[in-house]
Amino acid sequence: MDTDRLPGCYRHPDRDTGISCTRCERPICPECMISASVGFQCPECVRDGSGTGHAPAANAPRTVAGGLVTGDPQLVTKILIGINALVFLAAFAVPGLAVQLELLGRYIEYFGAPVEGVSTGQYHRLLTSVFLHVEVWHIFGNMLALWVIGGPLEAALGRSRYLALYLLSGLGGSALVYLLTAPNTPTLGASGAVCGLLGATVVLARRLRYEMRPVLITLGLMLIVTFVPLGGLSVSWQAHIGGLVTGALIALGLLAPATGRKRAVVQVVTCAAVLLLTAALIVVRTAELT
Repeated sequence: MDTDRLPGCYRHPDRDTGISCTRCERPICPECMISASVGFQCPECVRDGSGTGHAPAANAPRTVAGGLVTGDPQLVTKILIGINALVFLAAFAVPGLAVQLELLGRYIEYFGAPVEGVSTGQYHRLLTSVFLHVEVWHIFGNMLALWVIGGPLEAALGRSRYLALYLLSGLGGSALVYLLTAPNTPTLGASGAVCGLLGATVVLARRLRYEMRPVLITLGLMLIVTFVPLGGLSVSWQAHIGGLVTGALIALGLLAPATGRKRAVVQVVTCAAVLLLTAALIVVRTAELT
């Protein structure tokens, strides 16, 4: 028997956790933990706190990051996978659509006609490319990673914070690609955003005192895929590292040890600061290319 293993959540025994409810002391995972004035409480203790079996509106169940606990804690992840799938199908159905959505710094020749890029004002490419895939193996791998990593993270952060993390991570990855990649090199895929979720997961696991080995092993595998050529796969290390760093920075703000209005301010300022830094990188690169 492994005596060093953390206890499992009382509602999800397969999820190890180092956090316990401050009232009943039962172990709780991120999906079950609800912020209290001191520490975290389980859903049952929150519901029973008023003696009526229902928590007051002002004390609605909250995630570890302060987001509202919802009935479907993985709804945004499902929607993101659906959007990626629809764009994937549309890219096959509509000729030339992929060329208009991929990340491209400066124009290239496409069937004899010039295709403009970000440096000529097509800034939408920085985000549309995050939802674009043209190979089955590519979208399958990214969506599988999004489901495995994103689902639990969405439950821990809440919908709005999780969505902001995903979009900013994808944008951060695209910004580093735009800054460091040859301007006529097309880039696409959700890997930057997914790596951002992985970076946030590392921060979350550290914040909640989880067993770090599984998370660090996953991070190590991602870095191997990023920097070690495997079977001729073309991987954008700029997107991976840009997304990873962006996601970790945002998670530090989302999970900062603060409560109430102060926590909300820290979260908004963090996201705004990351967005401004990303915009600065884009402006610098655009100035170089024009």
